[in-house]
Amino acid sequence: MHNTIYYEPLLVALSYVISVLGSYTALQLAIAIPQARDRLSALGLVLGAAVALGGGAIWSMHFIAMNAADMGMPVSYDASLTFASLLMAIAASGLGLYIVGRGEGSASKLLAAGVLTGLGVALMHYTGMAAMIMKATISYDSTLFYASLVIAVVAATVALWLAFNLRGNLQRFGSAIIMGIAVCGMHYTGMYAVQMKHTSEPVAAAGLSLPPATMAHSVFVISAVVLVLLLGFNAWKAQRALAADL
Repeated sequence: MHNTIYYEPLLVALSYVISVLGSYTALQLAIAIPQARDRLSALGLVLGAAVALGGGAIWSMHFIAMNAADMGMPVSYDASLTFASLLMAIAASGLGLYIVGRGEGSASKLLAAGVLTGLGVALMHYTGMAAMIMKATISYDSTLFYASLVIAVVAATVALWLAFNLRGNLQRFGSAIIMGIAVCGMHYTGMYAVQMKHTSEPVAAAGLSLPPATMAHSVFVISAVVLVLLLGFNAWKAQRALAADL
């Protein structure tokens, strides 16, 4: 039996907006990885794109959407697990971008990177869910749980293909809109799989907890600023390279 979870429309909208912005930023950075002049430049681009995709498009979307959900009880978050989930999202995205972005492209490399990245994203999601401190234990509908894994792998594979095969700015923006839908699809499928059993005491790992009150808005603002700075830096670097070539 599924628990009814209500969502705050504004935060749901913000979660989608940040996912699109993060996806667009990642696509803008990733397209330059294969043409990087040296290994250090390539790693810098991979890191920037991983922060945009994993930290912005995926983790920030996840965290804002988590705060948009009304579980019918007070919820806070275990700080260690929440931070670990952020690192997982960035690491998974960076690994996939590095595998696909360097050397000759191939379908096998894309598939391997998509599976690794997708499963990493799913691990991030369910680690973030495990960070919830509330008076309930969580289990998952097995069919929907596996469906969320499939969506994560497919979305990651498509995202990695788009990252290295789109040249037009308008194409990348359109793809970011689609990627945002895919990321949200994985998240909300995972949320719909949730089955809660109420308890008398809060359930979660011991340690520092993060209150949810205004955190979603703070995460949105911080993520948006970081993504805009990454876009600005990327544009400046591209202009500088063009001037050097001329």
